[in-house]
Amino acid sequence: MSAVKSPTTLKRQLMWVSYVVGFLTVIEAVNMLSGRYFNQFSIYPRDLNYLAYIFTAPFLHANFAHFLSNVVTLAIFSLLLLQFGGKRFITVSFGLIVLTGSLVWIFARPSFHLGASGIIYGYFGYLVLAGFLSKRFFQIIISVVVAFFYGGMIWGVLPSQPYISWESHLFGFIAGLCLAWYLRNHS
Repeated sequence: MSAVKSPTTLKRQLMWVSYVVGFLTVIEAVNMLSGRYFNQFSIYPRDLNYLAYIFTAPFLHANFAHFLSNVVTLAIFSLLLLQFGGKRFITVSFGLIVLTGSLVWIFARPSFHLGASGIIYGYFGYLVLAGFLSKRFFQIIISVVVAFFYGGMIWGVLPSQPYISWESHLFGFIAGLCLAWYLRNHS
């Protein structure tokens, strides 16, 4: 029902994506200019002082390269997720922030975890599964396209480099799959 129907709808979706990218860019710029001051609001597992930062960590990045590596894929996946509707986009995004952040806080190794990649992996998991569960042709096409072009992302859920939060990738992906399953019968 909420697939791209008209230029107005696509224009509105692109506007939402530009708001998301703009918001992250402003945070990145201020964080960079402040010497990464905001990065203290990252998740540090099992420390109650850092629990609330599950809501801030996805918006922070270790450096500009980290930001750039996330923002393009985030924009693409946001636009694709908007094909399931604006309300679904907000529900999935908020659900991913809470679920991914909570799982990282509970289970991840003791290190600071930050960045939008947990949300990106959550969008990936959601987009791959939700289209098939919807049984709607356009959304199934989205699932197939995401799986085909981004399927290699699955390797990012494995430990590879000590400074990359593979836990955020793994728990984001799992949270995305769970949200796709949970929301499958909700319009």
